[in-house]
Amino acid sequence: MDAVKAVILAAIQGLTEFLPISSSGHLVLPQTLLGWEDQGLAFDVAVHVGSLVAVVWFFRRDVINLVSAWLVSVGRREHSTDSRLAWYVIAATVPAVLAGLLFNDFIESHLRSGEVLAATTLVWGIALGAVDRYSSHRRNLVDIGLGLALFVGFAQALALVPGTSRSGITITAALLVGLNRGDAARFSFLLSMPIIAAAGSYKMLELIESDLAVAWDLLAIGAVVSGVTAYLCIRVFMNWVERIGMMPFAIYRVILALIIFAVISQ
Repeated sequence: MDAVKAVILAAIQGLTEFLPISSSGHLVLPQTLLGWEDQGLAFDVAVHVGSLVAVVWFFRRDVINLVSAWLVSVGRREHSTDSRLAWYVIAATVPAVLAGLLFNDFIESHLRSGEVLAATTLVWGIALGAVDRYSSHRRNLVDIGLGLALFVGFAQALALVPGTSRSGITITAALLVGLNRGDAARFSFLLSMPIIAAAGSYKMLELIESDLAVAWDLLAIGAVVSGVTAYLCIRVFMNWVERIGMMPFAIYRVILALIIFAVISQ
């Protein structure tokens, strides 16, 4: 992989990591249409680091408030709105972590086909559009309880299946339980931090145990490009989400699914 490919793949990863449009669905296209090689484990780690830095930096005030409140709740047993939200984020992360430990090998062996990728991109795109159209959008994030947080967390576990989109499935679940679009997106982004950190750490362990040669210059490019594009993507998305809703992303997913179906049928 050369520097140009590194920039393109990192930009795709950064732009699609947090939008509800399936990053795996986009990354398969340059590999299939252009014959590009898989980006590799080390590059995966780098772009995950870039994405994580971007989302933490954008929500840094939320992160500071949640972590501080959580520490107070642990140390002094004093609970607040922020401490409860922090506990909900932790609880909602557990299903995805357990699902990854239990089913990752099965998914890697049996669900990495183009047909699965296209089908999940299509099905969950339609679901996103339907939920956005018909849900109430009346609840705020302060109204969420442990049960609703776990519901979104179990939905996040489905994102292990290629084409589902982690942000797409969590936003869909959050909208389904009545959260407004802005808070649904915010909760999805808060949930992304521990799960991206966990996935990146797991990949890092794999990289350490492997004998792969590391091209540090390409990794640096990948981390920086992924981080910058992810940050800009989050900023635009959070500014626009209440105005444009999720329907444009749902329609885009349907079109993407049809393109993938056409590509794999050749």
